[in-house]
Amino acid sequence: MINIRKLESELWESADLLRAGSKLTSNQYCMPVLGLIFLRYAYSRYKMVEREILKGRPSRGGRLMPIEASDFKVKSALYLPKEAQYDYLLNLPEDISSAELVNKDGHTMNSLGEVVNNAMQLIEDQSEQLVGVLPKSYTDFSDEILAELLRIFNNSALDTIGGDIIGRIYEYFLNKFAKNIASDDGVFFTPKSLVKMIVNIIEPKSGVLLDPACGSGGMFIQSGDFVNATGINANSAMTFYGQEKVEYNAQLCLMNMAVHGLTGVIKSGDQANTFYYDAHNLEGSCDYIMANPPFNVDKVKAESCESAKRLPFGMPSVNKNKEVGNANYLWISYFYSYLNEKGRAGFVMASSATDSQGKDKIIRESLVKTGHVDAMISVGNNFFYTKSLPCSLWFFDKGKAEPIKDKVLFIDARNYYTVVDRTLNERSEWQLKNMNAIVRLYRGEIDKYSALLNEYRFALGSDKPFAEQVHELSEKAKALRSETKKAVESAEKREKKKTQEAYDIKIAELTEVLTVAKEANWLYEKFGEGVYADILGLCKLATISEIEEKGWSLTPGAYVGVAPIEDDGVDFEERMTEIHKELLSLQAESNDFMDSISQNLKEMGL
Repeated sequence: MINIRKLESELWESADLLRAGSKLTSNQYCMPVLGLIFLRYAYSRYKMVEREILKGRPSRGGRLMPIEASDFKVKSALYLPKEAQYDYLLNLPEDISSAELVNKDGHTMNSLGEVVNNAMQLIEDQSEQLVGVLPKSYTDFSDEILAELLRIFNNSALDTIGGDIIGRIYEYFLNKFAKNIASDDGVFFTPKSLVKMIVNIIEPKSGVLLDPACGSGGMFIQSGDFVNATGINANSAMTFYGQEKVEYNAQLCLMNMAVHGLTGVIKSGDQANTFYYDAHNLEGSCDYIMANPPFNVDKVKAESCESAKRLPFGMPSVNKNKEVGNANYLWISYFYSYLNEKGRAGFVMASSATDSQGKDKIIRESLVKTGHVDAMISVGNNFFYTKSLPCSLWFFDKGKAEPIKDKVLFIDARNYYTVVDRTLNERSEWQLKNMNAIVRLYRGEIDKYSALLNEYRFALGSDKPFAEQVHELSEKAKALRSETKKAVESAEKREKKKTQEAYDIKIAELTEVLTVAKEANWLYEKFGEGVYADILGLCKLATISEIEEKGWSLTPGAYVGVAPIEDDGVDFEERMTEIHKELLSLQAESNDFMDSISQNLKEMGL
């Protein structure tokens, strides 16, 4: 598995060295650098789709028919003319003027900056939604710096990371580049695992999808992937609309969508401020709403909100300055109001909103009484990339089946995740499938649950009971670790490292299979062959009457209770060894840091 954080760090360190050597400010440098990341990622996807097109390609006279832009359009992918392909730019001669290149308008180009600007213009010609969006200020860079940036971003890791990678790297760079651009107003990148959970539960198929706080477009990307995976062309089946107040983010969203072959209407600027404007006139018209809005925003003008309507349950609390002091319930009301009579919504919200009092509670009561609150999921700390705060996922469904019309599914998933590192958690693909399985059982979709059990059996290559497979694989892993230790100890000194690396690969492969078996067993132990049950500490199906008894709280923990403490199965000696290694690593980092400080002080004469 690729360490995305390591990749980001390496890209940043290299790019920032060049920024320091240029005469450009962080703001001037930021978007052009992101444009190069866009070019690299676009090229990666272009080559992937090109391989698909070439499979079974008809030939004439023994030669394959040439690929055209229309072939990519059929695949909902962005076509790149030769002069806009990353490899072409990467392999240009140092002296551009000697190559006698001309741009799309027939003018001679004498610098690499002109060539990259031309590449951006050629791409805009392929995509109407990109016109005027891509950066074209590359003549501000020297040829040497621009060539080095192209080399830095020619990283093969970008070929293998799916989802909203541009958005992720974009946020990382913004936070590094310019704090005044990435101002802390509650806006932050939505991690892929949360977006995928929302998409999996909403299950977009066809119709209108709106994200009124769309940021870099992650909701659109995952929805497009979800629809395409069913064999339906996402652009034909879906209409994507977005609102985004920050122009930078809207540009990135359009770039991101274009790379993934998606088209949409994205509005930005003050007239796209969702608090005050329904920029697409979509109230009551959306099949799907997905969003990660800024949390706990204050100083929102109450009168402007009231005139903009979309408040079916009335205004939240307004202070003496005629401002909404916390806009969470503005967002919640807006999301509900956008839905049509069968619409579904899924969004991220501050944990405090599930139990807030005053006008919020009155709005929440009215909302619950509609019968359209579908599911509530608690998410723990360290899921966001730059924030450690917990949150909740809210789901509305105006087309709920009659048997669950007066019920809400509560899931407390705060303790169900995979640790990426000390400050970041996520849900693995199998964990996402398990969360979705609970929702499917609640909806009575037993066939989809059964299909997941079969998927587990296929992945494990065995029909044995999952608990039995966990035991067998655990024993194998224990034996393999013992074998590794002996093999490394008995190996000659020059062969020890090579021996360890070979065994590490075997251990990683076995661990991966064991992890799948554990997730399968986690699910099967709770729901067997497919019968929904309330599980203490995990999930609870509550009626509207029960919610009323809890004071209209929508906090999952208030319903699911606390699970009994179980043996986590962690080998104490093994875990202590891991902790010791981590401690030594941190100690080494600390020593390096102190040496660096000491050297800096010496250079300052202190």
